[in-house]
This record gives sequence, C-alpha cells and structure tokens, in this order.
Amino acid sequence: MHFFKYHRNELFAEDVSVKALAEKYSTPLYIYSYNTLLRHFRAYDQAFNNYQHIICFAIKANPNISILRLFAKQGGGADVVSGGELYKALKAGISPRKIVFAGVGKTDEEIRFALITNILMFNAESEDELREINRVAYLMKKKAPVALRINPDIDPETHPYIATGLKKHKFGIPIEDALEHYRIASRLENIKVVGIHKHIGSQITKIAPFVDALKSILILMDKLRSEGLRIKYLDIGGGLGISYKDEEPPIPKDLAKNLLPLLRGRDLTLILEPGRSIAGNAGILVTKVLYVKKGKEKEFVIVDAGMNDLIRPSLYGAYHHILPVVKKQRNTAIYDIVGPICESGDYFAKDRELKEVKQGEFLAVMGVGAYGFSMSSNYNCRPKAAEVMVKNNEHFLIKDRETYKDLIRGEKVPAFLK
Repeated sequence: MHFFKYHRNELFAEDVSVKALAEKYSTPLYIYSYNTLLRHFRAYDQAFNNYQHIICFAIKANPNISILRLFAKQGGGADVVSGGELYKALKAGISPRKIVFAGVGKTDEEIRFALITNILMFNAESEDELREINRVAYLMKKKAPVALRINPDIDPETHPYIATGLKKHKFGIPIEDALEHYRIASRLENIKVVGIHKHIGSQITKIAPFVDALKSILILMDKLRSEGLRIKYLDIGGGLGISYKDEEPPIPKDLAKNLLPLLRGRDLTLILEPGRSIAGNAGILVTKVLYVKKGKEKEFVIVDAGMNDLIRPSLYGAYHHILPVVKKQRNTAIYDIVGPICESGDYFAKDRELKEVKQGEFLAVMGVGAYGFSMSSNYNCRPKAAEVMVKNNEHFLIKDRETYKDLIRGEKVPAFLK
C-alpha cells in the first residue's frame, strides 16, 4: 500500500499536490512518500518482532541519504555491495554493527574500509575472496567477521536478470561445496566465521522459494554445528516482490509466518535484506509531455524523462503503471510512451491504453522508488533528476537537480589540447 492517491481528479503524494511539486521543482522529478517508506519498514520489523533480527535495507534499491536516515532512526541496518554504499550508510547514521557487505567483487580498498569501520560481517562469495579478506585483515592485525554466501540452487521464478540463486549464476558458493569452503574459512587465521548468507533473487512473488532455500540452508547449518562451527547470524537476503501490474506478492507477515516456525529453538540473529518491497511503491517519477507524435502505425507520447532516468522498462521490459497527474474526461487512445534518448529502446510503455494526453501535461510513472534513481545515468549528457520527499502536508528537496556544470565536474583537458 502507498500514499499516492487522487483527490478531485488530481494526484497527491500524501497531502501534497504532485502537479504543484512538478511545477516548483521541474521535471523529470522523483517523489517519495515518507509514510509509505515508514509503513513498509515497520511491516518487516513487526512481522519478525518475536525473533531476534536486523532489517538491513538493500541500499542498491535506493541510496538517497535521507531515505537511509529514515531507516537508521527506526533501528535499521544496511546491506551494502560497494565502498560507496558503505560510505553512504555510515553518513546516514546507520550503525556499522548493523551493516553487512555482500557482492562478488570486493576490492582491497573496500575490504580495508569495512574492517576499519568494524562492520557486522562480510558476506563472502568465493574461496579467493576469503583468502583476500584474510590477507588484508592480517596486514591490519584484525579478525574479519565473515558469513559465506551459499547458492542453494533454488529457482525464484523471477526475471532471469534478477535471479541469483541457481547454479549457473555468478553469485555465492554452490551448496554442495559449502562445507569444504567453511572448513577452509575456519582454518584462516584472520577470519572469524560468524554466519551464513543466501539470497536467491529479486521481485519474487511466491513464498515457496524462500521456504525451500531456508530448509536447505538449515540442513547445512546443522552439518556445520556438528563440526564445531557455531553460526550466530543467519542472513536470508531479500527479494520479496511488489505489485507493478497485477502481481499479488506475499507481505512480510506471510514471510514470517512461513519462515519462523523453521527457526524455532535456534539461537540465531536473523538478518533480512529487503529493498524493493520497502521502497518500490514509495516513489514515483513525474515527467512532462513534450510532444504527441502521430506515426503511420501508432501514436507516440514523447516525455522529458528518458531511459537514463528510469532504465527498468528498457533493460527488463518491466511494466510500470503510468497515470495522468490530473485526470481529464477524454476518450482513450493507444500510445507508446517514449523519452528523448537516441535509442529505440528508450521507452516507458508500449501499446498502452491511456486517456488522451496533451502537450505540457504531466504523467506519473508509478512504483519507481526502488531501482529507479539508483540505476539512473547521465547518458546523452542529461543531468540527473531532482528528488523530493513528502511527509504529510510538507515536502523537502532531498537531492538537487544536476546542472550542466555537474556533467563536466572532475574532467581535465591535457596541456597538449589547450
């Protein structure tokens, strides 16, 4: 559920007019609902309230520091996959003891940064990575807390680009090799084995893959304990889906109802890494209609946002609802809604039925609070959009719109070209 609703045919973010925000801050514009973010975070926190846990928001979904600060103030942690994400988490006030560091390609510099800041644990994904963490920790005279990311070979039944739990994927250690990798880790002098991690994918709309994956991990955990390895942290990842079109994904309460009975009697701290299911429906992208173009075979609505602002439709063929910011009593038409980027793949919708739109009007692309701004770029030398947070009847600019000067920041012309 979210707090973007129509009042007298005009779309509002909580109690603030979306049209007024678009006119004040220009477009393209990302707008986030504070109360939607808060509600979704608390839904997880309350669902798992009867079991020791940490909700580590997946920063890759939305790294805006104000959003991270919101979760920090609720006692939340962070799932990071880069030194930059770790830096942002710390700047937002998230405790390093609530930060887990995943990702298949951690650099020497990132490992050092994480060790200096005393994060909760690394989620290691290969033997080579284990040995590199051990080497860096030795040089720093530290013991690195580590969980191994285990690939349970479970099909999450999601888009292949965002599935991560099958044998053919680059992520994690195959479950059949896990025991030997834990033995290797336990013999490394500057590694302290503290956990198990699994993450099978994103936008998962069924409970069964989570249950199957957890059952496999718990069998492994029992084998580890029989060898004297005590696991303190069980990181079950994220991946719960949201409704983009007509999906009916489970909610955190459903997840807890099915998973917690499997954990009864186990002395563990459970770590969850939700991203999309907290932030996805908490954000919209507002764009202005530049032109309506009639082609020989179809009509195009050309808007001022492009695939550089929101790449999911181009990259995944992802569906997003597109709504008029102000409803009009008009006939319907079939449109391709496209951006100004010089790529045929620059579109937000194809053959979409909408009420007729006119030049200068605003459209809202829904469900973009996750993997919207975070995947945006400066392609075609386009400045990135501004971001605004709405709380009740107030609004706050939480990231300035980039300028043309921002596009050349850091660039240097060598002397021979001057």
